[in-house]
Amino acid sequence: MSIVVLDIGKTLAKLTLWSEEGALLDRRTRPNARLTAPAGYATLDVAGIEDWMAGVLADFARADSIRAIVPVAHGAAAVVLEPGGGYIAPLDYEAELPDDLRVDYLTQRPPFAETGSPSLPCGLNLGAQLHWLEAVAPERFQQGTIVTWPQFWAWRLSGIAATEVSSFGVHTDLWCPEAGAPSSLAVRRGWARRFAPLSKASDRLGPVTPYWRERCGLSADCVVYCGLHDSNADLLALRSHPAIGAREHTVISTGTWFIAMRSSPQKIALTDLPEARDCLININPFGVPVPSSRFMGGRETEILEDAASQQLDTGAHEAELLARAAELVKAGVFALPALQEGVGPYPHHRGCWIGRPEDQLGRRAAAGLYLALMLNTSLGLIGAAERLVIQGRFIADPVFARALASLRPGQTVTLAPSGNSLCYGALSLIDSALVPAMPLNEVPPLPFEIAPYAAEWRERLATAF
Repeated sequence: MSIVVLDIGKTLAKLTLWSEEGALLDRRTRPNARLTAPAGYATLDVAGIEDWMAGVLADFARADSIRAIVPVAHGAAAVVLEPGGGYIAPLDYEAELPDDLRVDYLTQRPPFAETGSPSLPCGLNLGAQLHWLEAVAPERFQQGTIVTWPQFWAWRLSGIAATEVSSFGVHTDLWCPEAGAPSSLAVRRGWARRFAPLSKASDRLGPVTPYWRERCGLSADCVVYCGLHDSNADLLALRSHPAIGAREHTVISTGTWFIAMRSSPQKIALTDLPEARDCLININPFGVPVPSSRFMGGRETEILEDAASQQLDTGAHEAELLARAAELVKAGVFALPALQEGVGPYPHHRGCWIGRPEDQLGRRAAAGLYLALMLNTSLGLIGAAERLVIQGRFIADPVFARALASLRPGQTVTLAPSGNSLCYGALSLIDSALVPAMPLNEVPPLPFEIAPYAAEWRERLATAF
């Protein structure tokens, strides 16, 4: 018997097959397409993901009997389900709201002190997406049921509609952390009463439907779990690690977004977080507020590296990247934020190069330094202390990880090297006693000094805030 984790990231969709003991048996990935809905807005790749998922599930089912499927997905997304089984095409959070709708929405959104949700561009505030969809298709919207993005996939597989708190707590404007209830905006607009029932991430919603049993050869005993937000799955996995437990730590999830989430026994007031610098309150699967900060590090790395064909395999070029980073620091080569304007700790500063390297290796080394400098800033904004744990696809970047260790000498910087902490978090919903099979490897600082380089980088940004 085996377990499937369905991970719908912004850039990639991933399906992994696991033994009940937590051993990885198979892994498949697919890039998500960028699409346009019939109504003219950018939409998520639902049909493409589903067709791919069906084929992979059929392959997995031929290899072993699947007893459970756990969906995990990115934030700032939801779907309006229609009576009869249809749905309104969901918005892509990178879609720009029409100006009139943006202005109207900004007059209605609750204050940061209520939601812990900063005002963000495009559709990154989920409330803005619902505002847009209701304007585009008012009758369909008003008859619909709203499900958060991981739970949309749970609904597709089980037919049971649900919502879950960790997805409501991702800069949505729809949740009040202190009250543990929908925000004043969600209530006033009537959206709260259209939210599907709130379930726990660990709830078993039901078995897969006959359609999926026939389509993929799944067993009638295969159950679908409610699931959770992807970065919160990372956080959940690290809570189970014997080296961390309930002690103070900050998990750094790296992918399209770099998200730092601080777990602390100390309660941090919303007023202590700078709203204008992309700090926010996430909500963990237990409903507990988690001070967080973020920037779009993966996307910015792609822009900085500017690869002619494919991005560099950083793990295979460790020595060369470290050598190039030393040269760049000595020469005073900088990447300055923000390459993705409107987000991160310097959202309104126009990104640029100071001495752009001509070679891809040099640009990638500079990107690693940039990521460490940006993350160091974001960590300071949330008061991150004690252990830092980096997980995700950037753990293989030696310049980034070692530069961060150099910048934060008073803290232990570690890597979760399996790259599967998200999946372990999902698996722990089924077996809370499961211990993640991942050592936490301590990161050494860079073999050269970067304090003066970092000070100059900060000085160049001194007027940004």
